[in-house]
Amino acid sequence: MKNTTALTVALLLAAAPLFAQDITLSAFNSERLARTRNSMMVLGVWASANIAVGAIGMGRAQGEQRAFHQMNLGWGVINLGLAASGFWTAMHTDPASFDLYQTTLQHHRMQKILLFNAGLDVAYMAGGLYLMERAKTAPKNQERLRGFGKSVLLQGAFLFAFDVGAAIYHQGLEKRLPPFFQNTSIGFDGQSLGLMWQF
Repeated sequence: MKNTTALTVALLLAAAPLFAQDITLSAFNSERLARTRNSMMVLGVWASANIAVGAIGMGRAQGEQRAFHQMNLGWGVINLGLAASGFWTAMHTDPASFDLYQTTLQHHRMQKILLFNAGLDVAYMAGGLYLMERAKTAPKNQERLRGFGKSVLLQGAFLFAFDVGAAIYHQGLEKRLPPFFQNTSIGFDGQSLGLMWQF
C-alpha cells in the first residue's frame, strides 16, 4: 500500500509540469498570434495606402505615372486580401488549442514562409529592374513598362523589408518557447522513485 501511494504521488507530480506547460504554451501562442496580427496590420496599412494613392494617381496621372499607380493599386488589392486573411485567421485561432509539437511546428512554419517570401521579393525586384531595362529598347509601351517596372521594384523592396522584419519579429519569441521537461528529472535507486522539479 505504501509503495502504491508513493508511486501515485510520483506520477501526479510528474504530470504537474504538463499542466504548467499548458499555461506557458497558451501564453506563448497568444503572443505568437498577436505578433502575426501586428504584422498583418502593417501589411494592411501599406496595402490600403497603395489602393488609395493608386486610385487617386490613376485618375490624375498619364503615361508612366498612370502605369505606376495602376500597378500599385493592383498590388494593394492583393496584399490587402492576404493581410485580411492572415489577420482573421490569427484573430479566430484559440491559443490553447496547440500542444508543444503543434506550437513549435506553427512557430517555425511562419518563419519559413516569411523567409521564402523574402526570396520571392528579390525575384520581384529583379523583375521590376528587367521591365525598366526592357523599356529602353521596347518599340511600344515604353512608358507603361517603366511605370510597371518602378512599381514592381517598389513593391518588392517593401515586401522584402516586411518579410525579413516579420521573420526577425517572430524569431524574438524563440527563447520563450518552452522546452519539453526542461526542469524536470525522475530518478530510481532500486527502492524508491524520485522526482526533481526545479522552479
